[in-house]
Amino acid sequence: MSIFDSPSYEGHEAVHAFHDPAVGLKCVIAVHSTARGASVGGCRMWAYPSSEAATEEALRLSRAMSYKAAVADLELGGGKAIIIGDASRKTPELFEAFGKAVEKIAGRYWAAEDVGVSPADLAHARKHSRYVAGLDGHPAASGDPSRVAAEGVLRGIKLAVKHAYGSDLKGMAVAVQGVGRVGAALAEKLKAEGAHLILTDRNPERLGEVAGRLGAETVRPEMIYDMPAQVFAPCAMGGVISLETLARLRTRVIAGGANSQLASPEACRAVFEKGMVYAPDFVINGGGVINVAAEIRAIDRGEAYDPEWVEAKLQQLMATLDEILTRSKAENRPTSRIAKEIARERISAAVH
Repeated sequence: MSIFDSPSYEGHEAVHAFHDPAVGLKCVIAVHSTARGASVGGCRMWAYPSSEAATEEALRLSRAMSYKAAVADLELGGGKAIIIGDASRKTPELFEAFGKAVEKIAGRYWAAEDVGVSPADLAHARKHSRYVAGLDGHPAASGDPSRVAAEGVLRGIKLAVKHAYGSDLKGMAVAVQGVGRVGAALAEKLKAEGAHLILTDRNPERLGEVAGRLGAETVRPEMIYDMPAQVFAPCAMGGVISLETLARLRTRVIAGGANSQLASPEACRAVFEKGMVYAPDFVINGGGVINVAAEIRAIDRGEAYDPEWVEAKLQQLMATLDEILTRSKAENRPTSRIAKEIARERISAAVH
């Protein structure tokens, strides 16, 4: 199947491929839409089985970023960078080469951190391109966006729990899948709200550290779907909500920080038919892109990072999520479809 035949290619403006054999860079940068502004999206480093798999991931996630930026009412579009490789073997030279690749797109794409990539890695890319955000060390800097992403996910979980159970988080069991930067920060916030934590991660050392610090229960990765929890919070890789995993989940709420959580349209329908409250991933995890947008806005204006602007946008995003959850019940339609309609309408309005 060619790239143009992929269902995920729909609406894309451009897909760029970069290769620097001297440092081992193999990179795909997908630009879905610049209708509302320059595209923005994380740079992910992962050992994909093929370049086709990496390209498909870039297409899928860049489109989701367009939806995420539009739902958050940001003057940005969606993009995504995928570096094919083992993140344990990354080097400063690799990210300098990545920065040169970003620069060649001439401002149509801004990079930020994602799975396998840290702000420290992107500091090397920043040496060769101004179009890198989520860093420290300058007045406009927003720092690691995962802290704002986690705050947004927490607020989204609280909204979903209110809609599903009519209560707060105190005493609720929350199964958190993945305790990376967002997952760990979210777990801390959930603990502060009085939730009972059930954690898992494919990195046993990281899992042990976070669980020990928070006094949380831990389970093997393959067991997380079977836990008796009120909330399932996916915070690792995408595609984890499938017909198979849904059959095992015992929760009424799915709300977490991972991107592209639904494995298929069939899974989307099944979530709704099972009566679950699903907070669409590209809505609930929009705090990170809001934080990055604040940095880009400050850079373009020559101003300092404005946390009050970020808080206002985060509150607006939660109001939109509340509207989506309310409409889903009133209109008897899946939340993800309503959220996509809102995003597409805003993108279309910018095009026309």
